[in-house]
Amino acid sequence: MNHHDDTYTGHVTAGGPAGVRELPALTIRKLEVGGFGNNAYLLTCRSTGAQLLVDAAAEPERLLELVSAGGGGLDTVVTTHQHHDHVGALAEVVAATGARTVAGADDADALPVPVDVRVSHGDTVTVGDVTLDVVHLRGHTPGSIALAYGDPDGHTHLFTGDSLFPGGVGNTKNPGQSFASLIEDVTTRVFDVYDDDTWFYPGHGDDSTLGAERPHLDEWRARGW
Repeated sequence: MNHHDDTYTGHVTAGGPAGVRELPALTIRKLEVGGFGNNAYLLTCRSTGAQLLVDAAAEPERLLELVSAGGGGLDTVVTTHQHHDHVGALAEVVAATGARTVAGADDADALPVPVDVRVSHGDTVTVGDVTLDVVHLRGHTPGSIALAYGDPDGHTHLFTGDSLFPGGVGNTKNPGQSFASLIEDVTTRVFDVYDDDTWFYPGHGDDSTLGAERPHLDEWRARGW
């Protein structure tokens, strides 16, 4: 089953139901939470039932309902980056589930809970029988990470946090942020590595594919945001 013949669109709404995508080995659930339109993603390994949450952003009770909808407990929470709107429910979700916490090494100390596993570029995170590759993308925050799942039966699925969106890279206008770093990493570590069929899931808003965005990279670089 690929993205041409399922009902998953990547569009979810505030207070609305989760979008569900069934892959052969992994189920992905996308939920919008909180007042900033944050996306949280629940990844469920279909062979083991193990579950991983990407960004416990807000509304812990809805995130725990999402975990229950996936069928079981929560093994891991991965935080894509330290910004407050992505960690608002982290303490409550971890307290309720006992999940281990994972974050980029350079953002870990800023999180509101202790980080069990600090990851760097090239590391992996597992959920049951599924392996996700850690992609370190510097510029939006020092320790921002993306997670890449190379579906053996299909294309790559990339969870990009706030580093890549449809239409551009993440915000780099605040002190300590760097557009030059982010466009470089997004170019060399995402667009140069993964093909056009790669579907990506951002920290806010709708999904896209690398193929849809690739023609605009030079425009982004020229405009500087």
